[in-house]
Amino acid sequence: MTATPAEQTDADVLVFFGASGDLARKMIFPSLYGMVLHGELEVPVIGVAHSDWALEDLRDRARESVRATIDDVDEEVLDRLVGLLRYVDGDYREPATFEALKETVEDARRPVHYLAIPPSMFGTVIDGLAHVGLNKHARVVVEKPFGRDLASARELDGVVRRAFREESVFRIDHFLGKDEIMNLLYFRFANSFLEPVWNRDHIASVQVTIAEDFGVQGRGAFYETAGALRDVLENHMLQIVALLAMEPPAYQGYFAVHEAKANVFRAMRPLTRNDIVRGQFEGYRDEPGVARNSDVETYAAVRLFIDSWRWAGVPWYLRTGKHLPVTAHEIVVEFKRPPQALFDDAMMAQHPNHLRIRLQPDGEIALGARVKTPGEEFVGEQRELVVPTGSEASRGPYERLLGDALQGDRALFTSEESVEAAWHVVDGVLADHAPAIRYAPGTWGPTEADTLIGADGPWHDPVLKHHRSADDASRTAAQRKGK
Repeated sequence: MTATPAEQTDADVLVFFGASGDLARKMIFPSLYGMVLHGELEVPVIGVAHSDWALEDLRDRARESVRATIDDVDEEVLDRLVGLLRYVDGDYREPATFEALKETVEDARRPVHYLAIPPSMFGTVIDGLAHVGLNKHARVVVEKPFGRDLASARELDGVVRRAFREESVFRIDHFLGKDEIMNLLYFRFANSFLEPVWNRDHIASVQVTIAEDFGVQGRGAFYETAGALRDVLENHMLQIVALLAMEPPAYQGYFAVHEAKANVFRAMRPLTRNDIVRGQFEGYRDEPGVARNSDVETYAAVRLFIDSWRWAGVPWYLRTGKHLPVTAHEIVVEFKRPPQALFDDAMMAQHPNHLRIRLQPDGEIALGARVKTPGEEFVGEQRELVVPTGSEASRGPYERLLGDALQGDRALFTSEESVEAAWHVVDGVLADHAPAIRYAPGTWGPTEADTLIGADGPWHDPVLKHHRSADDASRTAAQRKGK
């Protein structure tokens, strides 16, 4: 049975499954507090879990979560949030749980059901909602991962679509709710100077780096089921690529954006084993929950091509890893060199002109260009014009995304078509790949990644200040060699 599409009006109740879980404690309750603070949450919030809790336990968890996460808590706002909370305790496999939920929902007619639970439970919960009619005129928010490969993604979509139309499905990826990611879309299409050069005629290559200076932080058992390819590259990194590579949407509206992004995924050439370098930091196999002979990658670098009119022949280099020198998300678009060698030093420079977009930390957009140094000789140096884009006032991604779900705005959510198209790009290398190469923590991963980028390199290693010094350059060279 399929529900009718949810009306594009505000929801009148928020139901979230997994109310006693870690995600709720770390992210959901602080986000709900922010929504109340900004006047975006006034409807009842029903937590559902199987924890032998009572309502007061849920309220205590909400208070503890908010006070542990947010500085200078407004107790009046916190009291308003706590006053909105309701609770249903029960086994998701028992029909009585959903009967109790229906009674708690009472007269609400436009519920939003947020599944902050493992994907293995989606089918059970969705069938339970449909059994008592709570899928009618409702929306459902599902938490990533959206499958482990193309086949499981299709299976998961089939489970969700048993009870909800695509227009009522909100696939939440907190990464897409970050201000810096939203700014990619805005920067691309709010500025006319980019469009004439944003193509294969002027761009030589694009690099995207998502680096973390920490390891798996006790989550080895989870990481054994994911790895860098599934955990970061297939979703976060390909979403960045889609925002950078998409054609201008045909009109204002989330359907136009979703279609433009899906077209990028369709044009991506599926990865092969020659397009990827996998790495594993030394010591990963000693982590709790990790197999002693594990081949799971904690680092991945890929070479990607988009076979479209705009991007044909332009290589995209993506890399992500744990235990790298810094934690940073950065994009570097390298432009082609001048067609004529008027100045020898400019043609011999390691890097040509570039556009650098830092997403994290301290968002910024920088244009790298050569300027003449003082003196009579025509020699110069590469400098950057930098515009900070970060703000301490930025809202958290879950606060923004849950607010959008309550309003029925799907702009920052992922479509079924995009999910399956993205899995199609990486599906082949999930199993067909070379063994992971060991690398020392604190380095930039296996040196084989330098071979992958080849003449389009070297990699732009994020440096967490505006200008790289000679000491920085020496340190980076040593890190590449694993010293």
